[in-house]
Amino acid sequence: MRSLSSAIGASTLAITLSTFTAAASAEEARRYWPQWRGPLLTGVAPEADPPLEWSETKNLKWKVKTPGFGTSTPIIWGNKVFILTAVKTGQPAETPAVAASPATPESPAAGQGDGRRRPGGGGGGFGRSERPTEKHEFSVLCLDRATGKTLWQKVAREEVPHEGHHQDHGFASASPVTDGEVVLAYFGSRGLHCYDLEGNLKWQKDFGQMRTRNSFGEGSSPALHGNTVVVCWDDETDNDFIVALDRRTGRELWRNPRSEATSWATPLIVQHGDKLQVVVNATDKVRSYDLATGKELWSCGGQTGNVIPSPVADASTVYVTSGFRGSALFAIALGHTGDLAGTDAIRWSHNRNTPYVPSPLLVDNLLYLVKVNSGILSCFDAKSGKAYFEEQRLEGLSGIYASPVAAKDRVYVLGRDGTTLVLKQGPNLEVLATNKLEERADASIALVGKELFIRGHQSVYCISAN
Repeated sequence: MRSLSSAIGASTLAITLSTFTAAASAEEARRYWPQWRGPLLTGVAPEADPPLEWSETKNLKWKVKTPGFGTSTPIIWGNKVFILTAVKTGQPAETPAVAASPATPESPAAGQGDGRRRPGGGGGGFGRSERPTEKHEFSVLCLDRATGKTLWQKVAREEVPHEGHHQDHGFASASPVTDGEVVLAYFGSRGLHCYDLEGNLKWQKDFGQMRTRNSFGEGSSPALHGNTVVVCWDDETDNDFIVALDRRTGRELWRNPRSEATSWATPLIVQHGDKLQVVVNATDKVRSYDLATGKELWSCGGQTGNVIPSPVADASTVYVTSGFRGSALFAIALGHTGDLAGTDAIRWSHNRNTPYVPSPLLVDNLLYLVKVNSGILSCFDAKSGKAYFEEQRLEGLSGIYASPVAAKDRVYVLGRDGTTLVLKQGPNLEVLATNKLEERADASIALVGKELFIRGHQSVYCISAN
């Protein structure tokens, strides 16, 4: 792969890696996929060289059925693969589950609705599942990377969920995160659970019950830097907050109230100068907080409703996107404070063809964006905002929830039907390979070494040329 330093500066790699490494060195961490969006938090695996082609019979190292259902990305450290899942037990509720609020006629899944807070939360709309009536086991699975064999499985919580979820997702949509010493498993309303890598519970923290818009469910993942883990809690109540915990004990370090509608973006921890900050994308405003104190540093309005994509950043700029009932892309310079809307802190912006669910991919000064949830791709110069290509259809992909990833001068785009297009990384759209698996897939790909990991609706695949 072209050197990251050739495009975005040698400091970017160190800054990005420093956002999560605690027990491990940056050099070790970059070899794995320790969190949502990978070791650089951009969708890039800098040392991976995964296969170009695969199928159910070609370059398939192993395929294992997983219990329950989830759409969180697998994370990998050493010889371990970690998966979160929610397993129906068949046991009915001991007492009636809390009913959702009356249905609203609008739904973002149907391309309707205004994305605004609706007091009381919950509700109906296209894509909403029925209210749960049976217990689920919210579980953490650890698989052997070489064989797919289950090394351990722990039930973090067993209960009847208080509300449903979008029909395309489940109750295990947040991705875990590890620093090589602990693994943090977040199930939203079912709490944050910290295990060592052998499956021993270290601590757990309960935050209450979310009320998501239209009962679409929960999906924001925790962010980790050193000994600080950050959780963002945006729902339809007036009790929104962002909170930082000590990853060693679960002790709360600080908590800052927020006022947001339901959002699903994962916080991004970045460093600029001598300050670490937490950038959170949301419907009302993008906000950045001081990691040490929780103090708000800056904000910027202008996103669409129902924000799902996570921000990405290089050494000087953070890129935020959203794409429900509109399009918004801002390249925001780091280092400013206050309300940045309409200021020169916005280096460039774009108002077409931005993603609804998939997060952007930032690699070698190229910013890749999926249009809404479709098989249509755009690519921009991250520094200038120049479009290298825009609104180009990816033949064979009709729907996309997974975020694109990159390794070894290649970009991997996974469609909902299990088809992955491998593209040549660069300013021109060139398809190198089309690979089809039997299962539908909505979780993003993880890339490690000579392997790639795809979580289907029933199974986890390990693809390897060896």
